[in-house]
Amino acid sequence: MIEALQSLLSKDQVLNDASTLSEYGHDWAKNIDFNASAVVFPRSTEEVVKLVQWARKEKVALIPSGGRTGLSGAATATKGEVIVSFQKMNRILEFSDVDSSVWIEPGVITEDLQNFAKDKGLYFPIDFAARGSSQVGGNIATNAGGIHVLRYGLTRDWVMSLEVVTGTGEVLKLNQGLIKNATGYDLRHLMIGSEGTLGFVTKAEMRLCPPPKETMVFLFAVDSLASIMEVFKSFRKNLSLIAFEMFTQEALSLVVESESSRKAPFDSEYPYYLVVEGEKDSVDAEDRALALFEECVEKGLIVDGVLAQSPQQAKELWSYREDISECATPFSPYKNDISVRISKVPGFLESTESLLKKEYPDLRVVWFGHIGDGNLHINILKPESMDKTEFLSKCAHASELLFQSLQKFEGSISAEHGVGIVKKPYLEFTRSKAEVEIFRGIKKSFDPDGILNPGKIFDL
Repeated sequence: MIEALQSLLSKDQVLNDASTLSEYGHDWAKNIDFNASAVVFPRSTEEVVKLVQWARKEKVALIPSGGRTGLSGAATATKGEVIVSFQKMNRILEFSDVDSSVWIEPGVITEDLQNFAKDKGLYFPIDFAARGSSQVGGNIATNAGGIHVLRYGLTRDWVMSLEVVTGTGEVLKLNQGLIKNATGYDLRHLMIGSEGTLGFVTKAEMRLCPPPKETMVFLFAVDSLASIMEVFKSFRKNLSLIAFEMFTQEALSLVVESESSRKAPFDSEYPYYLVVEGEKDSVDAEDRALALFEECVEKGLIVDGVLAQSPQQAKELWSYREDISECATPFSPYKNDISVRISKVPGFLESTESLLKKEYPDLRVVWFGHIGDGNLHINILKPESMDKTEFLSKCAHASELLFQSLQKFEGSISAEHGVGIVKKPYLEFTRSKAEVEIFRGIKKSFDPDGILNPGKIFDL
């Protein structure tokens, strides 16, 4: 197989040494055993077509791989599949000032696209903590969200055109940058969020926009979930919000404990904290924000707070939220990424927190998330003394309880990391049997031999 792949590409584009297989064979879903047979690094659409045609003929499964920052196992090989890394397809191809768009290859790093847009006096708003290593192709494959969804939407909203290689080796050119295109099904949007199960993105045209005006960043301390929603309603109604993020005292403690020199933002501890970012879209925007802050304090909705006085301080305030995942990593966390309607967040959180505390008082549970779009992240930390098998067993049952609660609140088992392998057993909590059957039919249309990322999302 290695010789066949090297004849299709070149020797330096096909690797199967232990180090490479370990590095590229999995994503951030740490509790899945991985097993890849080779890693290939195509450099063009034509080479991807050759790979797919070969894989179809030889009945070999291909797993697409971007920055591997996902948490669902969607970019993990488990049965000796061939990993297709888009790392070498990382060129920024063509910029249009008139269209405010740029054609890129899928391996472009998210932060590199952000910086390119900035150099052009424009803005690419999809943003999250993994911006420095995630790839835009992976963002498209999972319809990535992040911290700016409240203002700018999801990755889906910024994809103007796609070039995709399907499981038959056919190249589809979807939409061609049109804003209005009422000619039947928009297959572009079918590809976005499909986790590489329908086709491999080889080029994408991404929309850019004018950058926000100067921003202001607040950190608030709040003592109840009900207060969080009242603060959200007040600030959303009266300011141009860009982000509205929440984390708990448990999450803050995790970050503060990570470095001896790191200090807590306030003298006292509180149940919940909010990072609120707004745009100074008028000369009185900051005065209005401060007036809102004072009003919320008088009503008892906010118990403490600070407004960043410099870009550096704004970065420091954001770090309390953005560093949570990294600081949780040494504890081998069991992660969940879920969503409910914004209005249902308090009820869901109260119900689920109470359930987990009752069932698992010995487990440390860290909550944080994007309150402004209803997306919550849950990290259950493994006690040092607990056996890994016992821990995973407890977490699996905790997930079952969590998803049962989620189903009652009509939420989603995955908000922005996809289904992959990790969430596949629980798909029924979010999708009906009829929907999954339609999924299977769509999969067979684009990938009749089942060679593109098989076993992810659902089984054929």
